[in-house]
Amino acid sequence: MSAPPVESVDLLDLKFLPAWVKEPGATNHYDHYTGVEAPTELRGRDRDGRNKDRAFRSGERRGQTRRPGSKPDRPHRGKTPKAEGTRRRDSDRPKNRPSSDRVAPAAPKPFEGTIHFLPRQNVFENVVAQIKSGSVAYSLFVLARLFLEKPGRYEVHLTAKAEAPLYQLGEDGGVSVDREFLERNAFRFAQRDFYQVNVVESDPIKGSFSNVARCRLSGTLLGPTNHHAYQPQLRSLYEQRFSRRLSFADYQRQIEIVSDPAVVERWKEEARKVTTYTTLIEQTPLTFSSAAEAERHFRSHYFPALVRSVPDVTVGGTSSRSLPDRILNRAIEQAWVRETSSPSNMMQELAGRFRQNGLHIFRHRRGMLFVSTIRVRAFVHEHAGVSPLVNAILEAVSVTAGINRKQLFETLTGNGASEDAEPRILALASDLRWLINEGYVIEFNDGSLDLPRMKSKRPQFAEALAAGTTTVEITATTTLWPLQLTWREPKQLL
Repeated sequence: MSAPPVESVDLLDLKFLPAWVKEPGATNHYDHYTGVEAPTELRGRDRDGRNKDRAFRSGERRGQTRRPGSKPDRPHRGKTPKAEGTRRRDSDRPKNRPSSDRVAPAAPKPFEGTIHFLPRQNVFENVVAQIKSGSVAYSLFVLARLFLEKPGRYEVHLTAKAEAPLYQLGEDGGVSVDREFLERNAFRFAQRDFYQVNVVESDPIKGSFSNVARCRLSGTLLGPTNHHAYQPQLRSLYEQRFSRRLSFADYQRQIEIVSDPAVVERWKEEARKVTTYTTLIEQTPLTFSSAAEAERHFRSHYFPALVRSVPDVTVGGTSSRSLPDRILNRAIEQAWVRETSSPSNMMQELAGRFRQNGLHIFRHRRGMLFVSTIRVRAFVHEHAGVSPLVNAILEAVSVTAGINRKQLFETLTGNGASEDAEPRILALASDLRWLINEGYVIEFNDGSLDLPRMKSKRPQFAEALAAGTTTVEITATTTLWPLQLTWREPKQLL
């Protein structure tokens, strides 16, 4: 058997009366109203009707003196006669008149400080260890984007101006630009640090209820409107989640009445669960049976020394995406979008930390920054002082831009069918490894080989290098090979 449809009723239409009270249908006292009220002279002042025909006689006299062809008298357009008395009834007021308790919320000020994204320390150490384990060079631009790709890999450092500081709950609690916002929601943000929250089931709720109120915005069941816990729960839900964007009168319009028996039973089961709060730092633990009692204890014992102003604060990347302050949330999101498209600040931070860990930063491929364990340098030895195979490697790498190991071996050893092919390949691999370890040849993470940038190019390599640089240009929009890095995500993210 299908459940009956859910019936929604606007809460403002209710009179907050018990179910057994039935009001008669409201009668319209203005059914006879046609748009223009009769003049006040038509209303009899006495019950015996002495002056009821005064207006008629005056109109009759005016009709006798009216010229032929003239139009009859009509009331002045746009003006209505004054009603008796100066007091207006509540029913005469227009329905669209703003309520007296509706206060237009002030527009929040945007965050005017600076936002910097920093690599998370344990993830950064993991990357440094992997870079040091090899001899390849990694693009600093791609590394910066990899750190910004997931919130668990970076932290957000917020720096406020002196005239508009940040506010924080305790040492590592919630952060906001509005002190009043933290004060209103301090118990909700910090209750787990001071209280142990336990949920127990009480006795079933007695009584017959035909409907319950439900919040359209969150789906929370608030219970029947005549239940003793309805008003406190309504106020609590409004203060916690909707007070910053809606007035209380506007929020009440988002409450609907549901008459579905299944929904009523679900509310009964939820209302059976009672939440208790037990203090954690008291020598003698205290237990409170309601959130209101626990919040009063919190504000009288812990809150006065909890809120503090800070010039700057660092929050985890995961936490930065779920801050309770919408202003900071929006500012961090916009800064992340800008930093992802052009991660100059993250690149600068990575370059400084890489240098502190003994890695080398160098420019290559049209000035792009790379990091490696090897300090690159140009080969300045005379060709006559090295082996022919070394000269052949340098010549092949300088002529063919982006050549990899396989292509280099095929170019210098042919198809490998000759008898001395294997010793030649081993010698070639040994000489190439020596050139890479000494920094004379750069091996990038995508497998390509190239020579370091030289301040003064020798004539025999000038033409080849010029042709090579035009083909290996890499810009911010170029698709780079993915870095072969293994990210060890921490078990618990800040």
